Amino acid sequence: VAGLGNYGLWGTRHSVGMAVLDRLARQLTVAEGWRVDRRCCADVALATTHGLELVLLKPRRFMNLNGLSVASAAEIYNLGPEDIYLVHDDLDKALGKVAIKLGGSARGHNGVQSCISALHSSEMTRLRVGIGRP
Repeated sequence: VAGLGNYGLWGTRHSVGMAVLDRLARQLTVAEGWRVDRRCCADVALATTHGLELVLLKPRRFMNLNGLSVASAAEIYNLGPEDIYLVHDDLDKALGKVAIKLGGSARGHNGVQSCISALHSSEMTRLRVGIGRP
């Protein structure tokens, strides 16, 4: 599960994917388990829930390069694009509304486009979190 955003720009609308991952880590009681993984240039936390092993990932890059971290982590943890969930902001959704999208185009989102390019696939599932238009 990769939370897309601009690393270090906490609290901004475009880093909502990382905020969602922080919340998920707290709910899974692994919030103290975040560690820097230099191999994929990301903060990583491992969790197990309902028999699933999860890799939570917050890339330590700007949005348009998030895909490099996601692709590196996919290789390290032996994951295919179909195993990856991207959590990212969506300008076209009202603030706080969410939707799940299975594959498809990036729809103009630079972080998603970066992941599609780095993984050579658009099969990732996306959790789109509405941030509305300014």
